[in-house]
Amino acid sequence: LFYFCATSHNMSDWNVTWYTAHPDLTQCFQHTVLVWFPCFYLWVCAPFYCLYLRFYDNGRISLSSLCCAKTGLGLCLASFGLLEMVYLLVEKRRDIEHHMVFLLSPIIRSFTMILAVLVIHLERLRGFRSSIFLFLFWTLAVICSLVPLRANIQTIIDEGFSADAMRFVAFFTFFSLQLAQLILSCFADHRPVTLKPNPCPVEDASFLSKVLFWWYGRLVVKGYRSPLQAEDLWSLREEDTSEKIICDLEKEWAKQWAKMQQQESALNGTQALGYKLSEQTQLLRKLHKEQISGFCLLRTLAKNFGPYFLTGTLCLVIQDAFMFSIPQVLSLLLGFVRDEDAPLWKGYLFAFLMFLLSCLQSLFNHQYMYTCFSVGMRVKTAVMGLVYRKSLVINSAARRTCTVGEIVNLVSADTQKLMDFVVYFNAVWVAPIEIALCLFFLWQRLGPSALAGIATVILIFPLNGFIAKMRSKLQEVQMKYMDGRIKLMNEILSGIKILKFYAWENAFRERVLGYREKELNALKKSQILYSISIASFNSSTFLIAFAMFGVYVLIDEKHVLDAQKVFVSMALINILKAPLSQLPFAMSTTMQAVVSLKRLGKFLCQDELKLDSVERAPYHPGEYIDGVVIDNGTFSWSKDSTPCLRRINVKGQRGSLVAVVGHVGSGKSSLLSAMLGEMEKKSGHVTVSGSVAYVPQQAWIQNATLKDNILFGHERKDSWYQSVLEACALLPDLGILPARDATEIGEKGLNLSGGQKQRVSLARAVYRKADIYLLDDPLSAVDAHVGQHIFEKVIGPNGVLKNKTRILVTHGLSFLPQADLILVMEDGEITEMGSYAELLSRKNTFADFVKAFSVCERKESATHRGTRKSVSRLSMTDFSIDLSQEQLISGDMGSASIQTMEAISDTEQEQDQEEVGRLTHADKAHTGRVKLEMYVEYFRTIGLAFIIPIIFLYAFQQAASLAYNYWLSLWADEPVVNGTQVDTDLKLGVFGALGFAQGIAIFGTTVAISLGGIIASRHLHLELLNNVLHSPMSFFESTPSGNLLNRFSKEIDAIDCMIPDGLKMMLGYVFKLLEVCIIVLMATPFAGVIILPLTLLYAFIQSFYVATSCQLRRLESVSRSPIYTHFNETVQGAGVIRAFGEQSRFILLANSRVDHNQTSYFPRFVATRWLAVNLEFLGNLLVLAAAILSVMGRATLSPGIVGLAVSHSLQVTGILSWIVRAWTDVENNIVSVERVKEYAETTKEAPWTIEDSPLPSDWPKSGSIGFQEYGLQYRRGLDWALKEISLSVNEREKVGIVGRTGAGKSSLALGIFRILEAAKGKIFIDGINIAEIGLHQLRSRITIIPQDPVLFSGSLRMNLDPFDGYTDEEVWRALELAHLKNFVSGLPDKLNHECSEGGENLSLGQRQLVCLARALLRKTKILVLDEATAAVDLETDNLIQSTIRTQFEDCTVLTIAHRLNTIMDYTRVIVMDRGHITEMDSPNNLISQRGQFYQMCREAGLV
Repeated sequence: LFYFCATSHNMSDWNVTWYTAHPDLTQCFQHTVLVWFPCFYLWVCAPFYCLYLRFYDNGRISLSSLCCAKTGLGLCLASFGLLEMVYLLVEKRRDIEHHMVFLLSPIIRSFTMILAVLVIHLERLRGFRSSIFLFLFWTLAVICSLVPLRANIQTIIDEGFSADAMRFVAFFTFFSLQLAQLILSCFADHRPVTLKPNPCPVEDASFLSKVLFWWYGRLVVKGYRSPLQAEDLWSLREEDTSEKIICDLEKEWAKQWAKMQQQESALNGTQALGYKLSEQTQLLRKLHKEQISGFCLLRTLAKNFGPYFLTGTLCLVIQDAFMFSIPQVLSLLLGFVRDEDAPLWKGYLFAFLMFLLSCLQSLFNHQYMYTCFSVGMRVKTAVMGLVYRKSLVINSAARRTCTVGEIVNLVSADTQKLMDFVVYFNAVWVAPIEIALCLFFLWQRLGPSALAGIATVILIFPLNGFIAKMRSKLQEVQMKYMDGRIKLMNEILSGIKILKFYAWENAFRERVLGYREKELNALKKSQILYSISIASFNSSTFLIAFAMFGVYVLIDEKHVLDAQKVFVSMALINILKAPLSQLPFAMSTTMQAVVSLKRLGKFLCQDELKLDSVERAPYHPGEYIDGVVIDNGTFSWSKDSTPCLRRINVKGQRGSLVAVVGHVGSGKSSLLSAMLGEMEKKSGHVTVSGSVAYVPQQAWIQNATLKDNILFGHERKDSWYQSVLEACALLPDLGILPARDATEIGEKGLNLSGGQKQRVSLARAVYRKADIYLLDDPLSAVDAHVGQHIFEKVIGPNGVLKNKTRILVTHGLSFLPQADLILVMEDGEITEMGSYAELLSRKNTFADFVKAFSVCERKESATHRGTRKSVSRLSMTDFSIDLSQEQLISGDMGSASIQTMEAISDTEQEQDQEEVGRLTHADKAHTGRVKLEMYVEYFRTIGLAFIIPIIFLYAFQQAASLAYNYWLSLWADEPVVNGTQVDTDLKLGVFGALGFAQGIAIFGTTVAISLGGIIASRHLHLELLNNVLHSPMSFFESTPSGNLLNRFSKEIDAIDCMIPDGLKMMLGYVFKLLEVCIIVLMATPFAGVIILPLTLLYAFIQSFYVATSCQLRRLESVSRSPIYTHFNETVQGAGVIRAFGEQSRFILLANSRVDHNQTSYFPRFVATRWLAVNLEFLGNLLVLAAAILSVMGRATLSPGIVGLAVSHSLQVTGILSWIVRAWTDVENNIVSVERVKEYAETTKEAPWTIEDSPLPSDWPKSGSIGFQEYGLQYRRGLDWALKEISLSVNEREKVGIVGRTGAGKSSLALGIFRILEAAKGKIFIDGINIAEIGLHQLRSRITIIPQDPVLFSGSLRMNLDPFDGYTDEEVWRALELAHLKNFVSGLPDKLNHECSEGGENLSLGQRQLVCLARALLRKTKILVLDEATAAVDLETDNLIQSTIRTQFEDCTVLTIAHRLNTIMDYTRVIVMDRGHITEMDSPNNLISQRGQFYQMCREAGLV
């Protein structure tokens, strides 16, 4: 260098550069280092970069104007250098001999520019659209030119432009060209070609835009203007799609899996040499295998996603370096403020440096977070894909060990744990390093006293651990009560009709509130503990500082605290808090992830189905070969279990119908499974020639339209489709379904009856046109006549499938004569085979079987006709085919049911799509921002009495915090006398007192908010419960119970916990922010000019973010449910999917659902980064403002107050992003208040009691009933269910009401109980108009024995007398009359016997008798008996009838009759038809009139 610079200039001279008021660099340095450094960077890195580009190929980019501009500028710059060289050689020849350097720089510069141009074109050819490499080069070049730029400007100011005009022009032109290149390198080139609709803008973004997340801005603006829809979201990047990720991963996993298999077989090989392993060793092996499988999965994931993750980790390390350099710069700044002689420019330099470091720290931090979330998202996709593919191939033994719930859990919970692990994993090793570094720097400032701080930390954390443990116990208690409450609500909603009939709402309301109180008590305790935890954590900064400073000043009185020590230590303590809080969390996340990895590994290593267990031969139409052949086969369900099918020999000829019969559990279904290859083949041969279609015993229905369920992935051929529907008896069903075959079927076929599901399942198989049909008892769930129709049209010798090989498992003997071959199975062996006639003539087991069954079947068909239909609301098909017998036997579906049939399937459909359906249906109102009145509503519920103290407490807490910080700054400014400070003990005492006051205030505020939240949620829950219980029956028929339960569980839970937690956080940080602003304003009032615009800007950015974020969250949760639904279905229907060979289609479906979910997840996490980068930039501006203003006002400011202002402004960035996060949480959860309030506006029924009604206490005395022109409608606009009924019933009269289905019999009962209000006319009981009294006054004084006996979970006594209004003797008396006394006294708990939900642990007859006992206990003057349909056995029926005749002799009894023999001795019979009374007289008179009643009696065989 000396050679180049000659002797006239020194290389560096500190007097010129640092110790001066006008810093500058020496000429020599400017001409050498500043010119060569960027060039050096480019030449050194170019070879490596070219190597990288070799492996990166993204198609070539055509020449664009941007590329041409860059090339042109590059060549201009190169030619500039050459011109400069020529100029020097000609003009300054004499000087050059001394200054070689002047000649060298232009040469180096020119060649470097040419290299840059070459790199630009190389990038273009490899499809590289935005170059970090060149961006850094141009940035360096421009930065290095800034010093000469300043020098030249200074010269022009001093000497004038004309002094050396030529040089100035050249330099400025050169500088502008470099600047232009820098600006151009901020833009990205076009993409080569795009095929995707709406591609993700990150692919088009330039390097700068990627770092600052500017590319995301457009979506935020769009979301702010109008609520985002799924269409607005970008399609996934290639590297994020399921196909790409799983394709790579599967290869890697297959390698690992093969390695593991080899190890295992090696182990088993040694075992086979004759060593018998002990159980313990086997168990250890199994555990070892699970462990290894987990690590294998981790290794696979690491190989695929590791490199990208490591780039993120690098960002984290750089961010840490910047983070720790900030306190050091702060220390320099405080030193500058103290030293009055220091030149001003140093202050500005430190201020600017702090700003720069803060900005770089936040950029690297968010780049790291972005990488983590991207990797997390890919891991989620990968694991979901692997689990899904595995669930299609695991064998049945493995399938039995993993329930559907477990598999879905692997996909939902365990993948979530892995995603958290990716984000927090680095904290496990980085946090200890950060803590150690903090300690090191603190030790530098304060010496060994730093250890006191660590001691404090060690005390705080176990306390928090202990609190967390206690809280989790309380959480369990709370969940227990919550489950109880939800279970009870579920029962109330399903038995609401009974509650209304009996006027029992209040009793059940009290039970619910009892659970709720206990739940809230547990919550209250938990929240108080949580408040201690929050208070200790928020005061941790103070506690650590108190311990450290206290020990420091007390050890030695020569120790003085000055501003540098105090505020640099405070900045370090603030840094220390983050790793301290992350570490425990990161540890637990890692532990959970290890468990999840083991679980996933274990599942992914389960045994798979062996593809070779069934030989699949292709089908050749001409040849005559057997369709299915099993040759001496032995099969079992798993490797180690005993065979469940032995010595199986079957030949199913092409086109034959093979029937398989046998008792339950004889192995019929297993035989079909063996043919499908679902079982473990021990020996023998199975050959299947041609394609297979399979109908399982339990129909498997997808949550898709009916049409999709039948087509099952094949295209629709109309004529064939219609003939399949006709053959499978589905056409009548289409008439009932609201949208015919486009009706969406709920999960597991919710809105289809058993018979319909089975027929759809059969239609799917028939539509396939396969060669071999395996039918597993498809006719069991359908009615006899429908079964007959299907057999004739589909399965039988003349059916659609007559030329196919059909293997039919059946219990129906009527079909057997038409089978070509019958296999009789017993205990897993085929005992006989042959045709029907052959087998009967052998007089073996088959003949006995036929004899035994034919008797049963005759009986069964007689009773079944009634029961089946009433019990399982079977399809209308059966109604239409069988209406004549139907009308007398089946339940009174009532006109209501015919009219609401369509409505039912509608609401059920809403319900089955609960998540999908409901969200779209509820969230119509909730797009966009939440209304202000929701907040007002919520705070009004808490009440002013609570809110004012909360605000005061917050203000007090922040005032204390401000005071102790200000006190610190005063202490730091205290002058030092003789090397000591005075009154240190007093100062420490005041400091401690203020700090502890703040801690107590924090505890107070958090407790107050929690209690306020509990008051609000108690009130809102009570209101919701009252609103729901006061709703009329029509409300419950039109609102899916799932919606209501969701309000009671999820929404109430959000109000209980989420809203108060969010508010705590938000208010805490808002006040903290106020404190920071006050401190900065105290130090430098002029900062107000900057704080105000920053606040406005902040509010502006935040409103953009909140709108978009809420919508993305909604879109994401709506698109998440279909993934789990699809998984659930696939796991349940894996057998069917494999039989039809549809695996690849289902895998594609799963991919598209996961990808669809990820399209909304990706923008959701980028939104947070976009916000944080923007906000932290604002926060850093505040740091810059505080620092620069402190430098400007250093004459008047003390170091203490500067330290206070700057160290506080450093916290702003963190505070801002926390406020937004808390605010978004509150925004997202306050919606729950709106949802819970929704039912306040719905219509309510009449009041339960009317205070001053003139109702005698013993009303009704006589029990006479009168109807005056009474009319009833189910809903406005529907037909009249009852038209102008006038009739009077005298006291003690027994009246029977009969009529066909839908005549309006039940409507009369609903009218008397005012379940439906009269549309016209009146009803009088004992001369009092029932419309003028309260509902409970009416309903509690008349009694009904309803059709379906409903019991609630609870004691038997509670079911009889929920209000505890009767003595035990009375209850026992009622039980005795109801013929239940012997049964109940035989129970261990007698009256306290717990009934399970719905009374499942009592038989149907017993439940009917309990309902009778309820009526006997109430013993009112009027009894309405809605007669049970065919559900009750004759014995119980006779008991009930005889009891009613004896016990209710002096009451008025109205019986809605289905069986006429029960009312033949009544005083009067009313015959109804279509809402009119057509005949009314005594039974004998009616029979002699030969009208409608006589017809009915003839049909019933009574006359």
